[in-house]
Amino acid sequence: MSIYHAIKSDHVKLKSLLNELVELEKDDEYRMTLVEDLGKHLIPHIRAEEAIFYNTLRGVNADKKLLFHAFQEHIEIEGLFRSLQVLDKFKLSWLPTAKKLQNLVFRHIQDEEFELFNEAQNAFTEDESQLLESSFQELKLKIEHDGIFKNSFEMVFNMLPPKISSKMANFVKKDELRP
Repeated sequence: MSIYHAIKSDHVKLKSLLNELVELEKDDEYRMTLVEDLGKHLIPHIRAEEAIFYNTLRGVNADKKLLFHAFQEHIEIEGLFRSLQVLDKFKLSWLPTAKKLQNLVFRHIQDEEFELFNEAQNAFTEDESQLLESSFQELKLKIEHDGIFKNSFEMVFNMLPPKISSKMANFVKKDELRP
């Protein structure tokens, strides 16, 4: 399998969860289960995608504007998701936030699957895309295991320019920064 198939597979799952969430007719325990399930898929996907796919693209000098935009959208997506979790805890109106999250995720997926995939397919061979997929899947599993605090640090680390992040790695043990 290639990185493109792995990412698309995750996208299908995320779209399905978001569709199910915004189509709920009543506010019950199942909604909280859906939000939790969404987080279990969304956060590892975002972190692994940034670390493996986006940062590898940055390394081959892909379109910086596209990559910066993708990173920005990940921040917005995670912010909306975290808001959804908080609204959920305080029993506040969650549906407008869920719909906004759904719209942003769907638009992000469309941009990613067309524009960023095109950049990547021009930069990577089929063998390289298979290696990226393997790394992507491994990292997602590690992120699921590591929990939220390390994942929050990873988001910041993934966005740093490679020169800065490599210098930071000299000051902090690599196994604390990178999966």
